[in-house]
Amino acid sequence: MTTEAHVTTANGEAATTTGPLTTESGAPVADNQNSETAGLGGPVLVQDQLLLEKLAHFNRERIPERVVHARGAGAYGTFTVTADVSRWTRAAFLSQVGKQTETFLRFSTVAGNLGSADAVRDPRGFALKFYTEEGNYDLVGNNTPVFFIKDAIKFPDFIHTQKRDPYTGSQEADNVWDFWGLSPESTHQVTWLFGDRGIPASYRHMNGYGSHTYQWSNEAGEVFWVKYHFKTDQGIKNLTTDEAVRVSGMDPDSHHRDLREAIERGDFPTWTVQVQIMPADEAANYRFNPFDLTKVWPHEDYPPIEIGKLELNRNPDNVFAEVEQSIFSPAHFVPGIGPSPDKMLQGRLFAYGDAHRYRVGINADHLPVNRPHATVARTNSRDGYAYDGRHGRSKNYEPNSFGGPVETGRPLWQPLAVTGATGNTEAPSHAEDNDFVQAGNLYRLMSEEERERLIANLAGFIAKVSRDDIVERAVNNFRQADTDYGKRLEAAVQALRG
Repeated sequence: MTTEAHVTTANGEAATTTGPLTTESGAPVADNQNSETAGLGGPVLVQDQLLLEKLAHFNRERIPERVVHARGAGAYGTFTVTADVSRWTRAAFLSQVGKQTETFLRFSTVAGNLGSADAVRDPRGFALKFYTEEGNYDLVGNNTPVFFIKDAIKFPDFIHTQKRDPYTGSQEADNVWDFWGLSPESTHQVTWLFGDRGIPASYRHMNGYGSHTYQWSNEAGEVFWVKYHFKTDQGIKNLTTDEAVRVSGMDPDSHHRDLREAIERGDFPTWTVQVQIMPADEAANYRFNPFDLTKVWPHEDYPPIEIGKLELNRNPDNVFAEVEQSIFSPAHFVPGIGPSPDKMLQGRLFAYGDAHRYRVGINADHLPVNRPHATVARTNSRDGYAYDGRHGRSKNYEPNSFGGPVETGRPLWQPLAVTGATGNTEAPSHAEDNDFVQAGNLYRLMSEEERERLIANLAGFIAKVSRDDIVERAVNNFRQADTDYGKRLEAAVQALRG
């Protein structure tokens, strides 16, 4: 049965939203699930106007706070190299053991507004800025190693389900589970989210992950794929659902307060930094697609290697100036580090910078928290909102014969070979790729007590769904991950729904 949602056209005539999905200009959309790539598994193309339109429009839906990750806290710190990684990357800030780099780390929840509580069931952002001598390097991750979707073209739709419904003004279980049920790739991340780690006790007591796969390249031009892990030295601590309800009611700023006060008393939180490294020639035949954001690389395949220590040791003096106006973009690379064909990462390379240009302004990079600290930015960009005239009388073009900055001729990262026709394509499938295997593995790793809490958390939310077909679709995804998982969840949901 099709329902019609009535809207009003520019000339006041009634219209409906039934019919084909279209672009903002009214052209029918052929594929709203897969972005265009340069061949199978290749980088995403700028000519994919639907992708760019969706991401650009999505970034401008709220003002002035961030659309996602609005609720956040930050601190400055230091990254110290503890192992020689020069055989894998030529990045200068990683060049020798003992080398230190200033950092700024912003933690955040994802779905809540700026005034929401900290202790909620939600992924946590883990956005880290390295102020290196070769420019700022931003590593924009989460406290989970995976994510709900694998293609950025689905990101605005996903976040719309997590945000307030346009009619009710509240988050709706129907919307959340309708999307997750229709997107089985989300099963792994949902299992993470509704498990014990779904509500960290504080920002200090959780891990961070780069989540995406990135490229490292060394002086010889050899390419490696890498995943980042930040393991908390304070130990993992979480809140149960009931504990979180009490904490949120008593102190909505619990995570903010805990981080600030720990640093004030000199109890500086630290994380051990590890990487998983895959030689580039192993990627094509790896059992999972190594660029799929809904998958992890099992540690028995690529054991984590310790490379450094991250310490937070200085609070911002002004939250608005340094936390709210801080900007991070995964497109901020330095020599020796670059992107991968991960389709979520490819979309974020555009979307994060575009969001900040809109939210903070075209000259957001000039603000103290955002500008390079260990070098000087030399660009030909001028004018725009809040421009401070820093370039004086210097020429604003290149090449010029007046002593202006010049190109180096050496790319930051190594090029990727691509083949095939352009078009809307799914990512390549590998031998053991499916949407459920790793969710099932995660469930089977849990203790019986952890499983009981996971089932209770999921059932409590699914039971709020109004339609039986949405409930069945949601439960079936977990059933396919593990028979016991689905059976127990089905029984728990039925008990709550009567």
